[in-house]
Amino acid sequence: MIKITLRITAASVAILLTLVACVIIVFPITNHFFDPTSVWARMSNMILAFLLLETIVFIIVRLVMKRQKRLWDNILGALSKIASGDFNVNLTEKERMIPKDAPIQQLIGNINEVATEMKELEKMRQEFISNVSHEIQSPLTSIHGFAKALKDIDVTEEDRLRYLTIIETESERLSKISDNLLKLTSLESEQQPFEPIAYRLDKQLQRVVLACEPQWLEKNIDMDIEFGEVTVVADKDLMKQVWINIIGNSIKFTHEGGTIGIRVSSEGEEAIVSISDTGIGLTEEEKERIFERFYKADKSRTVSKGGSGLGLSIVKKIVEMHHGNISVESTKGEGTTFRVVLPLQQDTNKQ
Repeated sequence: MIKITLRITAASVAILLTLVACVIIVFPITNHFFDPTSVWARMSNMILAFLLLETIVFIIVRLVMKRQKRLWDNILGALSKIASGDFNVNLTEKERMIPKDAPIQQLIGNINEVATEMKELEKMRQEFISNVSHEIQSPLTSIHGFAKALKDIDVTEEDRLRYLTIIETESERLSKISDNLLKLTSLESEQQPFEPIAYRLDKQLQRVVLACEPQWLEKNIDMDIEFGEVTVVADKDLMKQVWINIIGNSIKFTHEGGTIGIRVSSEGEEAIVSISDTGIGLTEEEKERIFERFYKADKSRTVSKGGSGLGLSIVKKIVEMHHGNISVESTKGEGTTFRVVLPLQQDTNKQ
């Protein structure tokens, strides 16, 4: 049971003024029916006025209490729904006697805001579970199907090797999805160790390009490289993951005989890395969603190449951990450019 304590507010002052006005009005009315020279008449006037005033006060208090009780019942009901996992809450109570800047109105606004944010988080959670289930189900289905096919005693040696290769590929894809999920979860929960050190950014990119050499040589891709000497303070292992993911994507989606350009430079207190390609490019809608978890701009290509749609989400999170930013420019059918800007030094107070 809720005990509501009435305080002297603007509403209370208004009630007192009303009572005074009633006294002024009531006495002339009662004087009309009784002889004011009579003692008994005067007493009757006073009693009648008192009863009228008591009635008015009682009605006003009852109305105020009823209105406040309804308001608090609505608030408690909304909080109860949120606590039970139902975020379809929207308090629209507008009390005339409560100013817009009163704490109770601010409380109502905060409850509506929390409910809206929780509803959005729940939607994201459901989408995440759905995407994870879909991504895991696809390689599992392939593994199950080809493992079953291997049981056929009439399968040829050539088909057997092909089935085993597919099973191996899908297993690697499943493992990569798991690794990326764990990495992204670790980054978003801020449990990932962050160990910034000073190192040469240009040399790190050189090593990544050399590590990817078999992939870009296989597609006869021309690597156009221009590295300035740049030293940054950053987590070396995390930034290596950034360059592997971006350059790997560029190799995947660049046509055979295409070109990938990588530029490293510094301006003021920032390091700038630009990675461009002459690949398939992105539409405006794809550019806006490219960093979303599980989003695949070209689903037919990413499935065949083992993409999970998590790589660029990881990239964005790592860059943000370094207080940098990443942007993308692209034209469909012409190519894509990723631009990463990092501070040369890390402010440890922001970690």
